[in-house]
Amino acid sequence: MPELPEVETVRRGLNKLIIGRKILDVEILNEKSFSFAGSFLAKNVIGAKITIVRRRGKVLIIDLDNNFSLVIHLKMTGQMVVRGDKEWGAGHPTNSLIGRLPDKSTRVIFSLRGDAKLFFNDQRKFGWIKLLPTNEVDKIKFLVEMGPEPWEEKIDEKFTKNVRRHGNSMIKSIILNQSVIAGIGNIYADESLWMAKIHPKTRVKNLPDKKLKEICHAAGEIMQKSIDSGGSTMQTYVRADGTRGDYLEKFANVFNRQGQPCPRCKTLIIKIKVAGRGTHICPKCQKLS
Repeated sequence: MPELPEVETVRRGLNKLIIGRKILDVEILNEKSFSFAGSFLAKNVIGAKITIVRRRGKVLIIDLDNNFSLVIHLKMTGQMVVRGDKEWGAGHPTNSLIGRLPDKSTRVIFSLRGDAKLFFNDQRKFGWIKLLPTNEVDKIKFLVEMGPEPWEEKIDEKFTKNVRRHGNSMIKSIILNQSVIAGIGNIYADESLWMAKIHPKTRVKNLPDKKLKEICHAAGEIMQKSIDSGGSTMQTYVRADGTRGDYLEKFANVFNRQGQPCPRCKTLIIKIKVAGRGTHICPKCQKLS
């Protein structure tokens, strides 16, 4: 599953390449991926111009100039690929990013003005596209329930308030909860807890507000650094120009580094299970009190 920085790199790439283009046609090759009658698409998508690509958590939102929006979730193996006067592929790194399209993973094709095509590829068919009036996008249930973005104003106060509702839970399981804060997945949870020197099994009730704010600030700092480096990729996601992000290679301190020395104290990083998730910690820096 992509995490917020990976989806943000896709958003930025799309904004560079498809803004202002008119949608001339839509071909749906898999109805599960985008289920709408042709007449509805003809009325509300074909002929509309793309105005902006937004993101909320791990969801992409393409706004059209007719007050409708395409809401897209890439899930585990989704790709967005542009072919035409400019070409790039972003997402799960199969040959579909560079091969001839459409192929067996192609689910939806948008033909755009300027002799360009936008392909939604999804190998495992878990991803989806929905078409909604723009003013109804924020009313989607899982978006309504989604927590604040890591860079919102007064995010540390909002984060602390949301975390405190789960006093008896382990801190890692709570910061992975998208209703607490948007976009944090396994990689950035491990990195944030390492930076704050907190064991992931620590119960929320045993953490002072100061420590919760440290986690929140660490998450924002790490995720911004990951966005700047093109995402983590985890060998599954690439940045919008088709090259791999390098966060894990250059900046990760504990994630996927079991058996390597902690950058702070040189103790060997270990991997444990927390709430069913593989979790990387420094046993010295992150003692369970």
